[in-house]
Amino acid sequence: MGRGVLHQAAAPGGLTVERRAPSEDLGRQVEFYWIVSWRLDGEPPHEQQVLAHPNVHLVFEAPAGRLYGVQRGLFVRRLTGSGQVLGVKFRPGAARPLLGFPVADLADRAVPLAELFGPAAAGVTSRVLAAGDVPAMAEQAERFLRDLLPEPDPVAEQVAAIVGRITDSPALFRVDQLAAELGLSVRSVQRLFAEYVGAAPKWVLRRARLHEAATRAEQGTGVDWAALAAELGYADQAHLTRDFTAAVGVSPAAYAKGR
Repeated sequence: MGRGVLHQAAAPGGLTVERRAPSEDLGRQVEFYWIVSWRLDGEPPHEQQVLAHPNVHLVFEAPAGRLYGVQRGLFVRRLTGSGQVLGVKFRPGAARPLLGFPVADLADRAVPLAELFGPAAAGVTSRVLAAGDVPAMAEQAERFLRDLLPEPDPVAEQVAAIVGRITDSPALFRVDQLAAELGLSVRSVQRLFAEYVGAAPKWVLRRARLHEAATRAEQGTGVDWAALAAELGYADQAHLTRDFTAAVGVSPAAYAKGR
């Protein structure tokens, strides 16, 4: 399903997740499209938990499409019956030119598209969801995006590269370490992240480490948690356990055992 999606082995058989790359002209702003379909008729509801990434998502879902800011807590979606959703995962920073205000103002919120974009959003969600197959849904979404997105912002592209650097290197532990690498002050990095990412750099650094820990736990038992804690820059295993438990609700060892 993807990094950050928890309890993947427990997902019901009627739940499918697909990804689709954007068209070339939108690739500087869109990381990918994700499509979730579920058929759970006659089955118990399924609660899917996600440790979100530092990305803004535009989600075409019934009854109305919404723009989701960075979800800093544990994101939980309850699925019942049957349905389908298409989401646009923007690259980190790419939503700032679209919004016209700091992305931090959208943190932990989900705002209806009509509230943000007015008449331009009228009917777009129903058109996307009624399109049928995944390519047709993505085509409808891209028509909306092309009319909406401004020209690429070079600062947003710089921010995407910075967040990618954090994501690709869980060994990057501290904000001052990141600031020194960028040649910026800590305060400048904090302002940049508030404006373009929507979450503090400390949160982004910690979330990258928790994603790595959850990925290791999903692989099953046999993880040396003390060694992993050291690898991820924690002072000891207890600090990793504390962070993981606060984010996920169970310790990493319990998560691995109950996968």
